[in-house]
Amino acid sequence: MKSHTVDVLIIGAGLSGIGAACHLRRQCPDKTFAVLERREAIGGTWDLFRYPGIRSDSDMYTFGFNFKPWTEPRVLADGPSIRRYVTETAREYDVESQIRFRRKVLRADWSTAQSRWTVEALNEATGETEQYAASFVIGCTGYYNYDAGYRPKFPGETKFKGQIVHPQHWPEGLDYEGKRVVVIGSGATAITLVPSMTDKAAHVTMLQRSPTYIMSVPAIDPLAARLQRLLPDKIAYRLNRARNINVQRLLYQASRRHPRLIRRLLLGLVRKQVGEANMRHFTPNYMPWDQRLCVVPNGDLFRALREGKASMATDQIESFTADGIRLKSGETLKADIIVTATGLDVQMFGGIEMAVDGEPVKVKDRLTYKGVLVEGVPNAAIVFGYTNASWTLKADLAAEYVCRLLKHMDQNGYRQVMARDREGCGTEDTVLGGLSSGYIQRAADKLPRQGSHRPWKVVQDYLRDIPIMRRGALEDGVLEFDGKPSADRRLRTPRWVNPLRLAFGRS
Repeated sequence: MKSHTVDVLIIGAGLSGIGAACHLRRQCPDKTFAVLERREAIGGTWDLFRYPGIRSDSDMYTFGFNFKPWTEPRVLADGPSIRRYVTETAREYDVESQIRFRRKVLRADWSTAQSRWTVEALNEATGETEQYAASFVIGCTGYYNYDAGYRPKFPGETKFKGQIVHPQHWPEGLDYEGKRVVVIGSGATAITLVPSMTDKAAHVTMLQRSPTYIMSVPAIDPLAARLQRLLPDKIAYRLNRARNINVQRLLYQASRRHPRLIRRLLLGLVRKQVGEANMRHFTPNYMPWDQRLCVVPNGDLFRALREGKASMATDQIESFTADGIRLKSGETLKADIIVTATGLDVQMFGGIEMAVDGEPVKVKDRLTYKGVLVEGVPNAAIVFGYTNASWTLKADLAAEYVCRLLKHMDQNGYRQVMARDREGCGTEDTVLGGLSSGYIQRAADKLPRQGSHRPWKVVQDYLRDIPIMRRGALEDGVLEFDGKPSADRRLRTPRWVNPLRLAFGRS
């Protein structure tokens, strides 16, 4: 068995993993590291998903890394552009050379006596098992199963004579020209697919069980584009980023504080696009941000509906038929291709088996400390992004925090760090917060928990997280170093960050 030793082992070469590796390069240049990636290329989600029109569902000024300006004018970028951006970043920081592709991580075992993780990975190219020893492990695997998406079994689906496709495994070269397509789903994937397929398909129908809040945004932000023309890339990026961070935050906070007002506003904007007669397809039975808000560039979905290239159906499926889907209302949707955009199958740590001194780790029974460290698990971090803003905002903060922690341990001669909940403050809320989205509800027994108060509570607020993650005391009475509780040296930190400092400082 081949054996390798590094200071830090990063699992996953997607947006989070590449970001973590770059932060290590920038802040801990003396640390050796390796990145294990099961796929054959960089990109994670953006390498896996290849369906028509795949794009970000957050603006790129906040979805991009805080240290790498996004210089294109588009607000929402397509998958290939994001993949190029992540790959370019990896090359710029000499991360690509440290990635081991086609490595499926099987298990990770921590030894307190040795202050070391031993990680076993299968080299799927050779069939050999490899062993990696590391002082610290960072899990950047996301939160879903790459092997299979979530797809319920539909009554009578074996009768259907056409093709059934899941977006997570889009067939290369799928021919849908001149064909009738039904897309089952109401989330970001379905909303992206429908207008993207109308260029070739005879007709596309979006079949949803219940509506989602949808907001149109400009494909190109005119103010952002102007700033990019007038200012150096870095300054323009920080200004655009700071503005969009604050807009996202204000919209979310307004939705929580004044849900009925924001509901009327969002529905009013949609009504202008589709007319009163179609509002039953766009009027959710929940308040804004109880589930993630979906965005469409230049109202492309609404335009496809107005032009008659696409249509909406809000109903439940009674059964598949030989040539389509029969609904409980009695209506039949004819289809040659059915796309099941029914969501993700949530999976933690990429399905890796973890143990601490021989005791298996059940992640669902653990809290997360600052949304980064797993309670009771030494020298290990997990990267989760925000659910109410761009994923990368929190991923960057998490990686910066880990680098701070590693430098603190080196400066003080510590070999181990672990967060311990001595108050028993756990709740039933998961690390992904209180969203009622189906994939989160289905995963309630898989995700780590959060506590009733900080540092165990995940606040989903970038501006409140900045002072805690970047300047909060590391010796806070909650972290244990080398098995000994640290003294509580917490200082009061501001709950608000000046927008100008956000733009021109590190953000």
